[in-house]
Amino acid sequence: MSAIRVLVCDDQALIRSSLEMILGTDDALEVVGAVADGQAALDAALALGPDVVLMDIQMPVLDGVEATRVITAETNAKVVVLTTFDRDDYLFAAIDAGACGFLLKNTEPEMIIQAVHAAAGGQALLSPEVTLRIIQRGTSTVSAGPPKDALDPADRRVLAGLTNREREVLIKLAAGLSNAEIAGSLFVSEATVKTHLSNILAKAGLRDRVQAVVFAYRVGLIPLAEA
Repeated sequence: MSAIRVLVCDDQALIRSSLEMILGTDDALEVVGAVADGQAALDAALALGPDVVLMDIQMPVLDGVEATRVITAETNAKVVVLTTFDRDDYLFAAIDAGACGFLLKNTEPEMIIQAVHAAAGGQALLSPEVTLRIIQRGTSTVSAGPPKDALDPADRRVLAGLTNREREVLIKLAAGLSNAEIAGSLFVSEATVKTHLSNILAKAGLRDRVQAVVFAYRVGLIPLAEA
């Protein structure tokens, strides 16, 4: 099995070298490039064909949001965003731009490696702090969730269209469980979980797991107090 090809993009040389060292501890990963700005990341992504890009948000020349938007549109690479939370608006814009994972720059090395593997496998891995920040800033949900009659009509229609099992899967996804963990808790196969997730995304008009998590909290399937 070929190694997962990773491109590192950060304007700080120390962070680039640290990420290269961390990724280098996993034989299943291969760092194919390390660049210092968004334009260089775009050029490298087009030239090198990485499977996953670790993308800083705030960079010179071209910021991480626009670089993510073009990379996800023009290549097959998955983008995992690294953030320090000093610009939340960039973080939420990155969701719309197509990023599939979000990590703090002080995340444990093991989670960075897990995030790369998850992204390459078509899944997402968000650090708990990032998940809560996205939820709190990206929705108007109060701690107990919005009353049902206060939901946006479109959200209400989506909820009504989900089966009980699809709701169960969505709740477990929002709680941070992987496909394998969801499958184990519901005593079904991973293939069945993937089918349910595909149905949820299609019914809700969502692009990926990250948007599904935000949706689940926005409509009150999981109270913010449990995040």
